[in-house]
Amino acid sequence: MTSWRPLLPDRALAGRGFWGRVLSRRAHLGTEADRATFRTLHTASLASPALRAGLTTASAERSVKHLRTLLGTPAVALTRGSQPLAWDGAGRHHADTAAALAEVAIEHGSTRVVSGRELACGQPGCLIRHAVICPLVVEETIVGTLQAFTPQATAGLVRASSEVAQWVSGQLELAELDASRTRLMEAEVRALRAQISPHFIYNSLGAIASFVRTDPDRARELLLEFADFTRYSFRRHGEYTTLAEELRSIERYLLLEQARFGDRLQVTLRIAPEVLPVAVPFLCIQPLVENAVRHGLEASADKEDGVGRLSIVARDLDQECVVEVEDDGTGEDPERVRAALAGEGDGDTDPAGHHSIGLANVDARLRNAFGDDYGLVVETAPGAGTKVTLRVPKFAPGVHP
Repeated sequence: MTSWRPLLPDRALAGRGFWGRVLSRRAHLGTEADRATFRTLHTASLASPALRAGLTTASAERSVKHLRTLLGTPAVALTRGSQPLAWDGAGRHHADTAAALAEVAIEHGSTRVVSGRELACGQPGCLIRHAVICPLVVEETIVGTLQAFTPQATAGLVRASSEVAQWVSGQLELAELDASRTRLMEAEVRALRAQISPHFIYNSLGAIASFVRTDPDRARELLLEFADFTRYSFRRHGEYTTLAEELRSIERYLLLEQARFGDRLQVTLRIAPEVLPVAVPFLCIQPLVENAVRHGLEASADKEDGVGRLSIVARDLDQECVVEVEDDGTGEDPERVRAALAGEGDGDTDPAGHHSIGLANVDARLRNAFGDDYGLVVETAPGAGTKVTLRVPKFAPGVHP
């Protein structure tokens, strides 16, 4: 039998062998320059999330201590315009000068070194004798300043302060890009809301009114469905929703349309339960269904049975969710749809033009959210109906309902 004993109870072996090996490994982690680079990158990564929220009091207070660590100065301040936002470090009695110092850099549009009378103070032992004031620039506009306070403004510190200010400006530009993207998405959603047909609203209320005397219970149910549909469609928060919520709103829409058209509209839904929690852009499927209903009913008058048919299928496909909306209606010229999706539409306001505008809006938002591989796929031809397919990843960075 082989015998063994724990290593750590042997104190001498643990001290000279185990820790010796640890120290030996540390010696091979890289040069001091490598470790300094790592520390710098790590400190920058700590400041970045706050700055990506934009230049606010909260983001400045969260990031300024990390910026001071990067520069290694006794104190650092951040301003928005000439308004002081945050100060970190020694010499807080100099914080009142931050606004005036910011105005100097903003006026000249470049890094300035300030000393002497502008930083004079009567406190003995104060380390602050010089300040390096660097403008923060976003889209060629000075939005604020980074201020480094130090006993001596060396050429190296001036260069380092300028480099850090450029990096901060880059983070703020990314924040503005995120904000612009959010504003764009909100504008696109508002455009879709504007496309909700007033005729649908009037006709739905008319259908509900027709049941008030003949079937009051159904009128009450339809009125609640109408209220929930409009509440969802015009909600003011959330860039994304779940597929379950989107389909629930679509179900309300279809109940209202069937109240109007009765057996003239037949709907088939096949939904895989696995994909219901998937996050999708708000109002990305509903416009497709509205178009399909309209086109299906347009063609129903020419059919022997007078029925317009619509199917909605949501399938689980490994790492993706696939949604298909298909109607047996009038169809469209494929070239016209292609041009509309490419942003070359002619701005028509007839049903076909309205259809194309809705498709282009949804297509653009899908690509913005998930990348160019996730645009709409449209299969159509005049008189042959239309099938619109969209794919979304089950999980995507930054996409949350």
